[in-house]
Amino acid sequence: MSARWRAWLQTAVLRLGLSPSEFWALSLAEWRALLAALAPASGEALDRAGLEALRAAYPDKRSSP
Repeated sequence: MSARWRAWLQTAVLRLGLSPSEFWALSLAEWRALLAALAPASGEALDRAGLEALRAAYPDKRSSP
């Protein structure tokens, strides 16, 4: 498996919660739509709501001071 496919599979499983079989069943158009939903459009700044959504989805695992 190429590095690109490995990275895409990892993104599908670890970030989107898909099973490997669900990933492989996606069409390329479906996969591109899912990827587009993960990141703001090119050149678009992340707004406060986007930042808060990322913080909620990926909390800092370090202990608070």
